[in-house]
Amino acid sequence: MKRSFALLALLGLPLLASAQATQPKPNPMGRALITTAPAPTGGPMSKKNAAAVQEVEKLERQRFEAQVSKDYAFLERVFADDLVYTHANGKQNGKTDYLQSIRDGKSVYDKIDVENLNVRAYNDGQTAVVNGQIVIYQPNKPDGTPNVAHIKYVTVQVKDPKKGWQVVLWQSQKQAEVK
Repeated sequence: MKRSFALLALLGLPLLASAQATQPKPNPMGRALITTAPAPTGGPMSKKNAAAVQEVEKLERQRFEAQVSKDYAFLERVFADDLVYTHANGKQNGKTDYLQSIRDGKSVYDKIDVENLNVRAYNDGQTAVVNGQIVIYQPNKPDGTPNVAHIKYVTVQVKDPKKGWQVVLWQSQKQAEVK
């Protein structure tokens, strides 16, 4: 049932991604802002959903750190077995292929900075939809110029009773270079 909800959510992601594509809010502290949406009724967010928002926001940051540090044990745990990982160039991987691409050096991350992060929880804190903006720093290009990608992304996470939060979908889009 939970996976079915996630799959239904996937069908609406193109609309969701375009509807949620907003510019980050200025922050005098220089830190990425986290925003949350109110409950679907417009009232206060449930305690379970509010807790889920905090958990998923923390896990998103930890996952980016794990991708940089190549913490495969962490990545194995947070990526669902049925993961669909769509890169900004349109290439898709499942969990096994994506983790192997990091091991083989095809997906290399020197640093990932979170610019903006928006987490919305649903289904009594069992499902979360995240959209955000990150900057990925990769090894320099062959001519020595920096290899930096500005990315907008959407991810869906589902809370498994035994495994905890797991990413079931990642979809990203490369943005124009900021000049």
